Amino acid sequence: MKLSLLQIHIVLGDFEKNKASVLAATEKAMQEKPDVLALPEMWNVGFFPKPIIDFADKNGQETRTFLSTLAKKYNVNIVGGSIANRIEEQLYNTSYTFNRQGEEIATYHKIHLFSPSKENQVFSAGDTLSIFMLDGVKCAVIICYDVRFCELVRMLALEGIDLLFVPAAWPLERLTHWQILNQARAIENQFFVAAINGSGSFNNFHLGGNSMLIDPWGNVLKQAGENEAIVTATLNLDVLTDIRSTINVFNDRKVILYKH
Repeated sequence: MKLSLLQIHIVLGDFEKNKASVLAATEKAMQEKPDVLALPEMWNVGFFPKPIIDFADKNGQETRTFLSTLAKKYNVNIVGGSIANRIEEQLYNTSYTFNRQGEEIATYHKIHLFSPSKENQVFSAGDTLSIFMLDGVKCAVIICYDVRFCELVRMLALEGIDLLFVPAAWPLERLTHWQILNQARAIENQFFVAAINGSGSFNNFHLGGNSMLIDPWGNVLKQAGENEAIVTATLNLDVLTDIRSTINVFNDRKVILYKH
């Protein structure tokens, strides 16, 4: 499976410019014929203009139409990062996934909202996992801050996923956390991780970029720098059998001892 991570430059509060960036990145990425495109967190308006309710996509409709059309046009699966999504009077940080036919196959509302930036005071939290199949590969998506919660990721691992997508709006100042946490989640759960960050700056917030693809051994297969980039790599799914037979941590778990 070949993946392309679209690390676009995100403009705060400008959905049209950000859509244009996604379109341009898609056209460029498709020259390498990937099976999956993946976008960063809150790519539609950035993280996040205020009052965010004025910028959010109502029912995600414009975003869903846009991504569905791209998926169908290019015959590619799209893990749509996440957007500011308004459902009636509630706001959600929502990820939509589309198959090659442009069909919406998964929706995920971010579960862990980043309280230091008061995301939890503005958005509503999701409470449901998102697991889906892309070309026969079992996948899941979480969003940014979610990656700090190993319990959530382990729940997905226990469902048998092989590939985890982590769209994010991760700041440059905590770049070390970004790198270590994503590698740790890959190693401890023995699956691939596709971590997709944005680039650019707004106010005093600087996105860290460094989108990366990580194999189940923790090896970084490909990684971007801080600027706008497309990260493309092919996943050798045979690695999953290799590590799971060599170091079978799931057989050796002592569930009876684990406490909340």
